[in-house]
Amino acid sequence: MPVSHTLDATDHAGLVIIGTGMAGVGLARALRRLNDRRAITLISLDSGDDYSKPLLSTGLTKHMPPERLVQRTTAALADELDARVITHTHVEQLTPEVRTIRLSDGQALGYDTLVLATGAAPQAPFAIPDSVSRRFFTVNNLDEYRRFRAALDERPARVAVIGAGLVGCEFANDLHVGGHQVTLIAPETTPLARLLPEPLGTALGCAFQDAGIQLALGRTLADISAGSDSPVRLTLGNHATLDVDLVLLATGLAPRIALADAAGLAVSRHGITVDRYLRTSDPHIHALGDAACVAGVNAMYVQPLQASAKALAATLAGTPTQVSFGAWPIIVKTPLLPVVAYPPAVSVERWRIEGEGSDMSALAEDKHGNLVGFALTGGCVRRKVELSRASPALLG
Repeated sequence: MPVSHTLDATDHAGLVIIGTGMAGVGLARALRRLNDRRAITLISLDSGDDYSKPLLSTGLTKHMPPERLVQRTTAALADELDARVITHTHVEQLTPEVRTIRLSDGQALGYDTLVLATGAAPQAPFAIPDSVSRRFFTVNNLDEYRRFRAALDERPARVAVIGAGLVGCEFANDLHVGGHQVTLIAPETTPLARLLPEPLGTALGCAFQDAGIQLALGRTLADISAGSDSPVRLTLGNHATLDVDLVLLATGLAPRIALADAAGLAVSRHGITVDRYLRTSDPHIHALGDAACVAGVNAMYVQPLQASAKALAATLAGTPTQVSFGAWPIIVKTPLLPVVAYPPAVSVERWRIEGEGSDMSALAEDKHGNLVGFALTGGCVRRKVELSRASPALLG
């Protein structure tokens, strides 16, 4: 089936999925596995090629060109799903009262059921001067990976990674192993501060430093300018300066809720509000993936996304199914020091630390001494299955 880029003004579709990331494509695949043959239209902001998003933060080490990350071209994906895929298109307006969306080319598309799989967008917590803006990058999809890899130009580059969370640490590791000179900058004093208690974060920081990654932790960014001997000069809050070729922003993701909010759907800063059937406040509209807040939980990880796609497919196919998130640990792709974490969803009374050096287990306990989460580094990551079985589900 050919990929469609334009629509007739009177077009009407059965199921429309906004977003062709893992959530949107995963839902379409799950429906086809259930032999649901309804008409499906997927709308993509980018090229619509099918790829594995986790490979974005490991492809540089493997020197993988963007084409090798593509598992199926847009045309092949449309054929596989027997679906229409509309690429490089923005949905400008959603009108639930008449079940219509308006696209960036001004055309309208009606729907019977709409699914918002709009994902999350990178956040820049500071203004970037126009004079150096082309040296700043985010990598949240394949098109952005293409641009960033082209900027690296296959040569060793000086790269500042701003943000020491999951994305920042994975890219810092990947860029370093790929032969680039990396500096990791963040206001937190240890990497992965939201996932790891301080001793384990310190161990990860030491592994990075021992490998040659420069750390500028506990530092904020005071100024951005063009350097005299470099494309970008960063001035930190302690007045230190850093000359770099490229800057990768890894300062967090925010659910894309603007379309839903403007349409009058219930939203919060945590995402589009849905119940455990993934229904929004409009019965004909569902949401899943990074954009959705499911019964108060926003889980921007692969396993909850896959569980959501499977449950929503069953619901749409006629078997109402509530989604459940098990105790799925986060496997952080930092080979310099393997890390696995299952962040607690409830208040922690204490972290019980076991081990030493780079091989540590941290067990999060509530006031009754119950295990409510864990973090593991080095050789202790082998405990992930054991501890996952003993931990409470994120959404049982």
